[in-house]
Amino acid sequence: MDLLRYPKLRFSTSLPHSPYRAPHPPRFFSIRSTLTLPFKKEKAKYYKELEVAINVVQRACNLCVDVQRSLFSSDGRIIQKSDRTPVTIADFGVQALVSLELSNLFPSIPLVAEEDSAFLRSNNLVDAVANVVTDKVQSGDKLVKDDILKAIDRGGKEAYVFSQKPATYWVLDPIDGTRGFVKGKEALYVVGLALVVEGNIVLGVMGCPNWQEDSHDKSESEGIKGDKFASGAGLLMISHVACGTWKIRLWDNLYTSAITSNNWIRCFVDVCQLIHEGRFCFPESQKWESLPLSTQYSASINRTNGGDKEVLLLPTCCGSLCRYMMVASGRASVFILHTRAEKTIKAWDHAVGVICIHEAGGKVTDWRGSQLDFAEDQIERRAIFPSGGILVTNDRLHGQILGLISASV
Repeated sequence: MDLLRYPKLRFSTSLPHSPYRAPHPPRFFSIRSTLTLPFKKEKAKYYKELEVAINVVQRACNLCVDVQRSLFSSDGRIIQKSDRTPVTIADFGVQALVSLELSNLFPSIPLVAEEDSAFLRSNNLVDAVANVVTDKVQSGDKLVKDDILKAIDRGGKEAYVFSQKPATYWVLDPIDGTRGFVKGKEALYVVGLALVVEGNIVLGVMGCPNWQEDSHDKSESEGIKGDKFASGAGLLMISHVACGTWKIRLWDNLYTSAITSNNWIRCFVDVCQLIHEGRFCFPESQKWESLPLSTQYSASINRTNGGDKEVLLLPTCCGSLCRYMMVASGRASVFILHTRAEKTIKAWDHAVGVICIHEAGGKVTDWRGSQLDFAEDQIERRAIFPSGGILVTNDRLHGQILGLISASV
């Protein structure tokens, strides 16, 4: 199915009382990308959709860096959600930008995303968001405030009602790791976009503007033009079902006239086969002692003399999607998350990460070994309900860690 060629195609995701309506005819965007994908168009069923996703994620990352540079000289650019999680103008700006692009090219496909415009309306922040979005739009028509608000709300909670049938929709996390975003240029955060077609995640794109390269790669990044308020070359990671997961330096593409397929690097998960040799990452809000593995293994950010009873922790200031990138690229061996009854696990924190791991040869399940079910939230598709937690790693370690989890319950 060529979703780009048939933008008015209707999917059986809506109920008769669905509040979703297709936007006005296309006005805002055109596709201008010099990026050549690392696999042939004939091999990728959703090649054009992936091109669109890459294009808008790149521009969204550029928006983030521009806003991040300015927010440290303007206190008014940092705002608070009701749960006191820091959110920036960039968070809403990215959602508006991506929503405008996707609604222009795929008007029949819903968007499931993190934000809605209620906060902007109540705090008189619409102008600030409109300014950063307008600067990144590739269009001839001028945007007005109402365009921005409608674009944001298109991904909001009240925008669409799904049914029990397999659904087709986009999933967006405008900025995963907002706490890291407001800490400055050394922190890691990710713009993540995935496409679900009839219940299956078929492609994903993640952009991490401040990604730090491994030490053995630093010589390759010398001479990159412009710091873009990002130390390191940044990272763009893409995935397409049956085509693998690939990465490329993010800022290279912005400063080079053409990127060929030779610039891409195929991603594979770490081949580590023993738990104590693995490199682990987990949410900053959780402690190692809360994980079942802590009964068998101690953990340290530096290798000590723990031998085969100690694992290495990778210190990270980021959200879940950056940890998926770390495992998919082979930098980390394991990402493990313990779910808590009082905290809802959001679909956008995991959807794009799942396909990147799968296509890199890894596994993602809950603590019972079941696949993550993104359709379990039948009406909204906004939440997932993994049993116990989420485990992301290679096949060999996956079985060993699940065994320890099972034995500790």
